[in-house]
Amino acid sequence: MITAAWALVQYRETPGDTVATGIHVDGRTFGVPEPMSGLSVLDLVQDWERWSRELRQLDPTSLTEIADAQVTAPLTYPHKVICAGANYYDHAEEMGTERPDPAAEPFFFLKTPTTTIVGPHATIAIADNGYSQVDWEAELGVVIGRRCADLADTEVTDVIAGYIVANDISDRGVFHRDGSVFPAFDWDWLGHKSQDGFCPIGPGLVPSWLVPDPQSLAIRLDVNGVTKQDSNTSQMVVDVFRVVAAASRLLTLEPGDIVLTGTPAGVGMPRKDFLKPGDVVAVEIEGIGRISNKVVRK
Repeated sequence: MITAAWALVQYRETPGDTVATGIHVDGRTFGVPEPMSGLSVLDLVQDWERWSRELRQLDPTSLTEIADAQVTAPLTYPHKVICAGANYYDHAEEMGTERPDPAAEPFFFLKTPTTTIVGPHATIAIADNGYSQVDWEAELGVVIGRRCADLADTEVTDVIAGYIVANDISDRGVFHRDGSVFPAFDWDWLGHKSQDGFCPIGPGLVPSWLVPDPQSLAIRLDVNGVTKQDSNTSQMVVDVFRVVAAASRLLTLEPGDIVLTGTPAGVGMPRKDFLKPGDVVAVEIEGIGRISNKVVRK
C-alpha cells in the first residue's frame, strides 16, 4: 500500500461525534498539537501562512494516538472543486478525442463541493435505473492555501497548501441529452459530475513540502482488486502548476479550493465497464495515500 509521510485528516471516534482534526501516519491517527485543537483542516488552510510554519516543525512521534479514529473527508467544505478535463494523453486517446495541445488552455468544469465530497471510506450511492453508467477517474487533487488570481506558472508553488487523492466519479449514462432545446444544452455536466457522493477524497491533506515533485507520482485505481488505471502524473498534458495557474486566470482561487488535475487511461467508458452496487473502488497515489469506497444502490 502506498502511504504518505503524514497528512492532515479529520476523524470521529464514534459515528455521532463531532469531527476533529488529526495527523495520519501509516494508517494511524494522532491528535493535533494543542494550538490547533478545535480547528478544522479548512480552518488551518484558511490561515495557512501561520499554521504551515508550525506544521513544518511537527514531530508526529510526540502526538497522542487516537485508537478508535474513523477518518472522514479531510476538507468540509471548500468553496470550489475545479476539474481539468482530458489532461492525460492516454485518457484523451481512449475517449476518442483529438490529441490535446499542451500549449492550449485546459478545459475546466466544476463539481458541487458540499454534496459531492465524501470521505475516503464512505459509500457511493448510484442509481439502478437502467440508464445510469457510473465510471471512475483517479485524480491528484491540489488544495489551495492562499487567495489568488491571475497567477504566473512560477507563482503557483507559493499558493499550494498540499495534495489529496480524489476519485472524480462520473455518470456517463446521463451525460448526453436527446431532444435539448439548443445544441449547447446537449451535454449535462451537472448530472454527469455532481451527483451526491461523486467526489470521494482523502485520506488527508499531505502538505506540499512533503511532495517534492507532484509531477512524478504513481497513480492507480482498482475495482474489486482488479487494476483499471496504472499510470504516473508525469503523463499529464498540462502539468500541475500550469493547471492551477490556468484556473486562477478564470476565477479567483480561495483557501481550501480543490483543483483536480485530470485522470489517466483506464476509465470504464471505452469498454462499457461501469460500477455496480457491491463494487469496491480504490485509488492510491504515491506519497499521498489511498482511498477505498464501496458502491451501494441509491
